[in-house]
Amino acid sequence: MAARIRLSRKGSKKNAFYRIVVADSRSPRDGRFVESIGYYNPMSEPSEIVINEEKAVSWLKMGALPTNSVKRLFEIKKIGM
Repeated sequence: MAARIRLSRKGSKKNAFYRIVVADSRSPRDGRFVESIGYYNPMSEPSEIVINEEKAVSWLKMGALPTNSVKRLFEIKKIGM
């Protein structure tokens, strides 16, 4: 299983809210996931980013690859890669 750390979209139309999840790379964007490690709310001012750092680092050590948008969120929160 090739694990990816990516965003899963929630919320209504024009009111996006994202969960940061670890999922199999072959599963759809909003499909089944292994574990939820945080969330990202771009609609609040300022944007709200909550990530469980311990879980994120452990998944990175196990070989899960973050997407570009999740990489950017990790850089903002200063989570090591």
